[in-house]
Amino acid sequence: MKRILILGAGLSATSLIDYLISKSEANNWQILLGDLDVELAIRKVKNHPNAKAFRFDINETETIPTVVNGMDIVVSMLPARFHDLIAAECLKQGINMATASYVSPFLRQIEGEIMGKGLTFLNELGVDPGIDHMSAMQIIDRIRDKGGKLTAFYSFTGGLVAPESDDNPWNYKFTWNPRNVVLAGQGVSQYIINGRFKYIPYHKLFGRIMPRTVLNFGDFEVYPNRDSLKYRKIYDIEGIPTMFRGTMRRPGYCEAWDVFVQLGCTDDTYTLENSEKMTYREFINTFLRYDLVKPVEDKLCEYLNLEPDGEIMRKLKWLGIFEDTPVLLSNATPAQILQQLLETKLSLNKNDKDMIVMQHEFEYLLDNQLFKITSAMGFIGIDTVNTAMAVTVGTPLAIAVKLLLTGKITSKGVIVPTKPELYAPILSELEDSGIRFIEKEELLN
Repeated sequence: MKRILILGAGLSATSLIDYLISKSEANNWQILLGDLDVELAIRKVKNHPNAKAFRFDINETETIPTVVNGMDIVVSMLPARFHDLIAAECLKQGINMATASYVSPFLRQIEGEIMGKGLTFLNELGVDPGIDHMSAMQIIDRIRDKGGKLTAFYSFTGGLVAPESDDNPWNYKFTWNPRNVVLAGQGVSQYIINGRFKYIPYHKLFGRIMPRTVLNFGDFEVYPNRDSLKYRKIYDIEGIPTMFRGTMRRPGYCEAWDVFVQLGCTDDTYTLENSEKMTYREFINTFLRYDLVKPVEDKLCEYLNLEPDGEIMRKLKWLGIFEDTPVLLSNATPAQILQQLLETKLSLNKNDKDMIVMQHEFEYLLDNQLFKITSAMGFIGIDTVNTAMAVTVGTPLAIAVKLLLTGKITSKGVIVPTKPELYAPILSELEDSGIRFIEKEELLN
């Protein structure tokens, strides 16, 4: 009997847990699920005879060696900052590991030791990163195999509210960690267009958008991701003239979100004095010029040249940023205050569904002709537990764990799913869950 340890029973782990339990009898697996909330873990294993739940606190680091001992693989669904703790112990005890998260600098440092012990550490097997890698590489390899030369690659992903649950003027609801949404894009975004490198500072990011339409899901706008350039090496397309990765939102979102960026509301580097005594109206006013007579709304419109009755102000008023509702957060950063407000307005309701949209665009030369392939996917969640985000994060990781334990993955070291050994079977099985890409190819000249 092979033993699978899953650490973390949160929302993104739901599909992973269900999948592995469903395969446990046929493969003679025992699954152990640890979480700080042991009652949650117990609910997730659903009294299955091959699964057991227990309390696990990552902060009690002295327990990690005992918890990991004797496992065939450890799947970390903990927050990414804790993966390295688990990885170090897995390396020490000679145990395989899997996560949906990005490869950390620490994993790169110990990659030689992982290889030396003949271990496999699977990474970047969620939706983004994960499905984006696999669906892109499948087409990139196909273009290469027929002798084509890739000249441009665009890749966009968005986690949004499903159309049937879209009931607010932002056309958006939180489908993943709200803090990450508030802090998204900070730093400098980098990409290359027709051989010209572009570096977009954060305060200009949400003004650099491009429109896109995805299948029958309607129109979107795309803002640049932080670093598109590193993916040239990951995908082995280092000489490509155009490489751009971005995040999708509904039209109008970026222009309104930019108000918070320009004001400084997304700053997480300092705390506000007496923040617990503020109202949201006073919070916004702290970023505007001193004027005891003019209303906050008027000062904001003057500062950012907004139309008082325009769409942006409608979005802002709907959020409640001009209301005298108390903040009640002590020693809070601007980003924390903004996040708290947004969570009261933009969280999924109990009957809501979310949606993942992803689109890749490839341009390539073959026999002196320029072709374009558009490959797109849209997936709507089942409910607020089996969300599109949870399914698309947990399912590909679960499939990869199955492939490793059944000997279908033989690669050793720190692995991301850019090779056919991983992406071909995973993408094929994802189609059974309704996660499939629709392709269109056209001749451009």
